[in-house]
Amino acid sequence: MEARAQARFVRVTPMKARRVVDLIRGMDADEASALLRFAPQAAAEPVRKVLESAIANADDLAGTPRETLVIAQAYVDDGPTMKRFRPRAHGRASRINKRTCHITVIVDDKATVTAASTGKRASAGAAAKGGAR
Repeated sequence: MEARAQARFVRVTPMKARRVVDLIRGMDADEASALLRFAPQAAAEPVRKVLESAIANADDLAGTPRETLVIAQAYVDDGPTMKRFRPRAHGRASRINKRTCHITVIVDDKATVTAASTGKRASAGAAAKGGAR
């Protein structure tokens, strides 16, 4: 059974958070958590917290042990942008955009994810060969 967790309005730019999320997508949950713990990026900490929350949700909802979990989906959406102004020379002002993001992580059982991906590959292969119409 899949379990999800989401952190909203995180004060990290979406581009920087996506770099971190791209590292862990498809990994085992334990392995991804260990990787994020020592990743040098500032966005690694909020992503790790969301991952740990998704793992806890899977344990609470279905009793799934964390050793059997894999990251099925992980994505970052844009949040609202806070606009601030910085005084500049000659009485002007320039705008500073402080971007936010929403981080979502969905974990699922390894057997479920591998069965789903194998089924997709088999049907895609059959369609490419002209079968399964």
